[in-house]
Amino acid sequence: MIPFRVSYWHIQPVWIFYLLAIATLTVLGLGIAIHVSVWRKGIKRQSVSFSLKDIFKVIKEGILGTRIFKGDVAAGTMHGLIIWGFLILFVGTLALSADYWMFPFLHGSFYLLYSFCLELAGLMLITGLIWALIRRYVQRVPRLERRFEDLLVPVWLLAVAISGYLAEGSRLGAQSPEWAGWSFVGYGLSHLWSGQKEAMSAYPWFWWLHALLSMGFIAYIPFSKLFHILAAPVSIYLENQPLQIIPVESREEEVFSYREAIFFDACTRCGRCVEVCPSAGAGEPFTPRDFIAWAKQGLLTDYHLLNSVDRFKNWMEQRGTENGQFDASKIWHCTTCRACLEVCPVYVATPDAIRSARSKVVEQGTEMPDLLARSLKNVYKYHNPWEATKKKRAKWASDLDIPNLTKEADGNRLCYFVGCTTSMELRAQALAQSFVKILNHAEVPFGTLGKKEPCCGDIARRAGEDGLFEMKMEDCSDLFQSCGIQDVVTSSPHCFHTFRNEYPPYMTLREPDEQVSFRVRHYTEVLAELLGKGSLKFENSLGLKVTYHDPCYLGRYNRIFDAPREVIRAIPGVKLLEMTHHRENSLCCGGGGDRMWQEEMDGDPKMSEIRMQEAAATGADVVITACPLCLIMLEDALKTSGLENKLRIMDLNELVAMALELK
Repeated sequence: MIPFRVSYWHIQPVWIFYLLAIATLTVLGLGIAIHVSVWRKGIKRQSVSFSLKDIFKVIKEGILGTRIFKGDVAAGTMHGLIIWGFLILFVGTLALSADYWMFPFLHGSFYLLYSFCLELAGLMLITGLIWALIRRYVQRVPRLERRFEDLLVPVWLLAVAISGYLAEGSRLGAQSPEWAGWSFVGYGLSHLWSGQKEAMSAYPWFWWLHALLSMGFIAYIPFSKLFHILAAPVSIYLENQPLQIIPVESREEEVFSYREAIFFDACTRCGRCVEVCPSAGAGEPFTPRDFIAWAKQGLLTDYHLLNSVDRFKNWMEQRGTENGQFDASKIWHCTTCRACLEVCPVYVATPDAIRSARSKVVEQGTEMPDLLARSLKNVYKYHNPWEATKKKRAKWASDLDIPNLTKEADGNRLCYFVGCTTSMELRAQALAQSFVKILNHAEVPFGTLGKKEPCCGDIARRAGEDGLFEMKMEDCSDLFQSCGIQDVVTSSPHCFHTFRNEYPPYMTLREPDEQVSFRVRHYTEVLAELLGKGSLKFENSLGLKVTYHDPCYLGRYNRIFDAPREVIRAIPGVKLLEMTHHRENSLCCGGGGDRMWQEEMDGDPKMSEIRMQEAAATGADVVITACPLCLIMLEDALKTSGLENKLRIMDLNELVAMALELK
């Protein structure tokens, strides 16, 4: 006899099933429409382009789940079992419907293979779900939450899988087909019934139980964190899409863009961001996960399809208040270090969303830290966040003979953009002085902008003060254009990132004759190039053990990890010892995201102190960094953590100048 399967065998009345299926799809569609209605608040402002590369990325990282394995193989394996078990069973259900409604193909050898694959898929799903419950409730992995929904979802899906096996087992017990062994789990369960009559009586009950559980689960998806099944692929696709800048005067009332709304829906609350967040690690009342939940709830409250119903809107607002574990003032805790994005399986760009939230706060003029507000006023009036004066901008170079490119315009000279912190803060000035000596030693023609050097606008951009940022960008761009500057090197990774990544999108908003383009490098790249050309030759051995601290805006933001290490390793007698957290996994010093210009946050120990303890554990003599903010933060932490007699903090320029014996 040819193996086959009879659909809806002994299931009556079938029309009830179809009615429930229509209801399920209606609820599912409504749920999706609610999310899309929120997304659409930003679609009219930004476009989405087709990218075959991003489609392959969705397949690789969304469907195959390769990114989930990063840093947690157990979680990746567990998730793989669940998603592939679920997908295979879902496709198998669709195939069964196609066999019944369109054309029969589930018979013979193909049906046997079909049955065997679905049995394996069910076991994969059950194994993954049990593993997930063990990780959350037995092993109690710290980053995982234990809310009611976190228990409901796996238990519900487990009930779907088990009820499916019981329905299969009772059917096989009642039919006793000769090919029953191919459905090996169902065949084993068929022995739970003593005879065909008992199995026949049980089968409709288990079939309807499985159908109701399955349809209820599908309808529940858009109203739970399970919606990430649909939102995550979209989030992954959008990750590399070019940003479209909207001028301040053209913006609408929405806080977040459509991309950020999709990112929020893609979040699974897996807690990886919490695990690596430096603010959370220092015991501060901030986690990226709580921010995302708060922002998502706010969007639903504002733009839900049913908001026209006053009672519903009031209920949503009350729900947001009751569930809120986050208030807007906490957005200033974020250092925008991007560690969360580095580990997020679905590329939820929390730092960008934080900046958007800050922008709204700045616009409303509420809840901005006082010190930061004063610093922004300084940027507006005096072109720096540090002091209410322009006169000290070039004081660091008073003993150095440096060409001023505002007076001696020369497009062939390298423009050394010193930056606000490096030129104004006493400790950071040594960075600039050392770099100037290195450039002179290597006979590199260069100059600075002297007292006329403006702020690049980074502090305003991180604070969400986009109007001030656009003003500073115009100041820099116009000055570069008037001086014919084509090649720029920066002290600060923040200036470097702003020039390299923030300016170009804004340039597209200007008239063609006003658009300015220039090459920009961080000084570590210039040092590595000079080393490669043979312009830097180290002859004396220093006999030092050093460890290198990766600045967030140099490393994670711009992927410059190797250049500084190449320079360090080239110095004779210098042994590089890596900290536990290095390269893309580096720990933030706590100075980014405008934290440098804010009142001290509650945290014990401080982020910088945690970093210094990790540096001390390497046994190094010196901590090397390549950012003026990191230099200041780590120098202060050296004193407060009691490590002054064990470690020194140096900028890479200072180390190179020492190796070259430049006084």
